[in-house]
Amino acid sequence: MQVSSLNEVKIYSLSCGKSLPEWLSDRKKRALQKKDVDVRRRIELIQDFEMPTVCTTIKVSKDGQYILATGTYKPRVRCYDTYQLSLKFERCLDSEVVTFETLSDDYSKIVFLHNDRYIEFHSQSGFYYKTRIPKFGRDFSYHYPSCDLYFVGASSEVYRLNLEQGRYLNPLQTDAAENNVCDINSVHGLFATGTIEGRVECWDPRTRGRVGVLDCALSSVTADSEINSLPTISALKFNGALTMAVGTSTGQVLLYDLRSDKPLLVKDHQYGLPIKSVHFQDSLDLILSADSRIIKMWNKNSGKIFTSLEPEHDLNDVCLYPSSGMLLTANEAPKMGIYYIPVLGPAPRWCSFLDNLTEELEENPESTVYDDYKFVTKKDLENLGLTHLIGSPFLRAYMHGFFMDIRLYHKVKLMLNPFAYEEYRKDKIRQKIEETRAQRVQLKKLPKVNKELALKLIEEEEEKQKSTWKKKVKSLPNILTDDRFKVMFENPDFQVDEESEEFRLLNPLVSKISEKRKEKLRLLEQQELHGKEEEEEPEGKPSDAESSESSDDEKDWVAEVRKQRRLLQQEEKVKRQEQLREDQQTVLKPQFYEIKAGEEFRSFKDSATKQKLMNKTLEDRLKLEAKNGTLSVSDTTVGSKQLTFTLKKSEQQKKQQEAEKLHRQERKAVRRSAGHLRSRPRRGRPFH
Repeated sequence: MQVSSLNEVKIYSLSCGKSLPEWLSDRKKRALQKKDVDVRRRIELIQDFEMPTVCTTIKVSKDGQYILATGTYKPRVRCYDTYQLSLKFERCLDSEVVTFETLSDDYSKIVFLHNDRYIEFHSQSGFYYKTRIPKFGRDFSYHYPSCDLYFVGASSEVYRLNLEQGRYLNPLQTDAAENNVCDINSVHGLFATGTIEGRVECWDPRTRGRVGVLDCALSSVTADSEINSLPTISALKFNGALTMAVGTSTGQVLLYDLRSDKPLLVKDHQYGLPIKSVHFQDSLDLILSADSRIIKMWNKNSGKIFTSLEPEHDLNDVCLYPSSGMLLTANEAPKMGIYYIPVLGPAPRWCSFLDNLTEELEENPESTVYDDYKFVTKKDLENLGLTHLIGSPFLRAYMHGFFMDIRLYHKVKLMLNPFAYEEYRKDKIRQKIEETRAQRVQLKKLPKVNKELALKLIEEEEEKQKSTWKKKVKSLPNILTDDRFKVMFENPDFQVDEESEEFRLLNPLVSKISEKRKEKLRLLEQQELHGKEEEEEPEGKPSDAESSESSDDEKDWVAEVRKQRRLLQQEEKVKRQEQLREDQQTVLKPQFYEIKAGEEFRSFKDSATKQKLMNKTLEDRLKLEAKNGTLSVSDTTVGSKQLTFTLKKSEQQKKQQEAEKLHRQERKAVRRSAGHLRSRPRRGRPFH
């Protein structure tokens, strides 16, 4: 909840803060409230109080229970139940809504005016009827005694639709080319329409005749106002039987007494924007006028500003909740604004807890920063030569210093130092240069570990910067400045071993490239020894030469790989010969062995060979197994090793296999003998 104060009037923004999506579970919402301060402090007065894209109009039903709003996209109307603090229903429409009106106390009878000349009627169950007017409509009003709807728009006629008879009546013919807004006085039924020529025409619905014309365009022009075009009427509102407020397209609000053709008061918004809406606040005799940028509240008798409200997004419509201090706004944003001003009145009955909340906040006030004042200490006053103003109205004592008007402070500072702007300009230029230097890669600061790798990354970063200057390429983060990889340049365990077999096979051209970097490293070490503070970039070859060298290196890649492989094989051969000489020079000494419990002693030879194998390294054991035929070693194309093991058969497995073999032979012999007996005839019985 955001709190602002102007003229000691506090305004609480209840729609400020982050909105959580509907599909989040309660557990995730609680977790977000613990982590995020903005989510924890937000107040969601009405659930899902927003539109998909933009909200155009917002109104409150006459009984105060329902809030209806229209918006896009897609065109829709949403109804919120204040007793349930949630969405009541949502209905999508065929076209965008210009304005709408509730004919009943609740949402059971609604009339929508669309931007495609259609008038749509909705009942409690949904869509009811649709009809069309001859010209594009801009506003309409409902006359309760006669059940007539008055439509004004891009025409000189005011169309009348009688809801009792269900037919159009004869229109009212005005003197204007077009009409923008209209309103009906709830006390005596006077109908007024604002024209594009800057006039207000008043009609009596009983006689269907014009009773008066007010020329507001001429009255809105004052000595202080600057007008570039003819003012048109953009807002119109009655209050009581005799008061009427008129808003113009040039940002003026005129307050009239119907008994006079001269305005009682002319209030200028000073923005030159059309007035969107005008509302009366009777308890404090205030008028709330709003354009697309600001909402101003001022006294209708004196015109003195009471307070003002400037939302973050442009305004489309403003609605004052009846008999309360709550203000609802339709903005050029998905969120609809909810503001609570305790001075205007109490909180509505459905959110009475706001009064207790604001009282608690007023008990613990927070310090406020004033933009129109400058805080200065006594030492600052001495430097400015303004110590004689202490105790005067120009300085207001506060804590260990004083508040003074910012305009006075700038004037005195300019008189003391006329060349302050030149110094300020030089400081700004110096700051810009320092920022660009900080963004550049500093070659003199290399890490202790993996210096050549860091230098390689720096060169790649320089090439990327050159490419971004020529083309707009999205820059990627630098590994040297990333905290996730800083251990790679600090811990010696991550040092790249360039003499290893894998590194030499995977990087066959590293010898040629590393020579250039080693030269740069030597230059950088010399710079660090001499203690140079400024960055000196070593001269290199042009980009064309480097590209030609890289292409030649790619052609010789296969030859380099073969050369490295031959060198590795020669090194392995030398190592094997040295190891053989060491084995021949070693003298075997008698050793004693202890048989562990559960082991069977077979021979000294087996135990000795086993112990000897255990003492040897993995490389020697693999070589011995390769000689015995139980292991095969083969090299792959990328330089890694591929091992294949053949398990030896134990004596017990051999005995078992021999027994199985003998058993199979015996069974074969038995089968052969049985077959021979079947084939021989029985003795004593001749064949018939």
